[in-house]
Amino acid sequence: MNEIKVAVLGASGWMGKTHMMAYQCFPHFFGTGGGTARVIALVEANPTAAKDLAFRAPGAKILGDWQDAVNDPDVDLIDICLPDNLHYDVAKAALLAGKHVYCEKPLADTAAQARELADIAQEKGLITRVGHSFPRNPIHDRAKEIIEAGEIGEIKLFKACQHIDIYGDPLAPYMWRADGSLAPTGIIGDTGSHVFSFMEFLVGKVSSLIADSYITAPKRPKIDGLGYGDAAPEITDDTEWGEVTNPDGTNILCTFENGAKGLIDFSRVATGRKFMQTYEIYGTKGSLVYTFDEVNRLRFYSNDDALGRRGFRAIDVGPEHPTYAAFLPLPNFALGYNEGKIIEIAEVIKSITTQTPMWPTFENGHHICQIVDACLTSADKRVWVDIA
Repeated sequence: MNEIKVAVLGASGWMGKTHMMAYQCFPHFFGTGGGTARVIALVEANPTAAKDLAFRAPGAKILGDWQDAVNDPDVDLIDICLPDNLHYDVAKAALLAGKHVYCEKPLADTAAQARELADIAQEKGLITRVGHSFPRNPIHDRAKEIIEAGEIGEIKLFKACQHIDIYGDPLAPYMWRADGSLAPTGIIGDTGSHVFSFMEFLVGKVSSLIADSYITAPKRPKIDGLGYGDAAPEITDDTEWGEVTNPDGTNILCTFENGAKGLIDFSRVATGRKFMQTYEIYGTKGSLVYTFDEVNRLRFYSNDDALGRRGFRAIDVGPEHPTYAAFLPLPNFALGYNEGKIIEIAEVIKSITTQTPMWPTFENGHHICQIVDACLTSADKRVWVDIA
């Protein structure tokens, strides 16, 4: 049994807490054959937030500087849950220090940075992983099996969206995700990258695209103690305002390397859509439809069905899939977001102990960053952009 020693950076945030939970939980579901993990260091720059960390990982060092974790000889894996603008610098330092790296999306601010990270990891023989956990829901393995078996024929059209409404109200409070200096890619890297991960996993690489991005409210109130998802505050003459300097939403037309076309949209301003995630894949012999509202269900249409009997039928992933069976003995009980992170982290640890990379590595993350780059360039120049 191999124990991987982990440092979680950004430990007090939503993702940091989720990752710590997953490290503790995954052996209960997947056993110890793929290795185990122990969180030995937690990094949190905010001293107030750091006080709450000790009980989450008993015995772990509580550090205020990510560089201390990177330089710790006892740490095997650096887990990055920091603001977007820090991902590249931290990941590069960790790789150069000989650490395996698991980084939340977006991997980097630019495709050039992502390429550099992937190359360093390759040269040093290190395991990398980008935190695109949604496609690791086993229902998407089933979709991939159907596609690769040719059951829907040649893919001609991919449609997808992901929407939330945290900024649907123009007075919703300012947060770091709206600051282009902290989150340079805005909604494209934050939410769009999730859609792009489905594209990469199920359809293939994108060769060209055109994108239109927008900001719905150029300024938002800055209120101490309010942030992600909080209700709009009362506005006074003393209210401080923050400028929104990255996109709220983007619409995309694209072409895949295999000739398929794509139609994608995502935003953080879709009032009423608390979390909407869908994809539709249309081929010459059939199609697949997925919505997160039916998180473990796929709808499948086939031209092989008899005339008069054709229609979308529901496929629920169940214990016939080993990943699902690790959690539940019956289908339609639903594996949600946290289970997806448990699956992801179990794969990260197994990758390290077996020295076997698993999707999505930094190499896959590079292509997703290429799509993000192309969206930013296209929206700025109002042109189609080719992806090399």
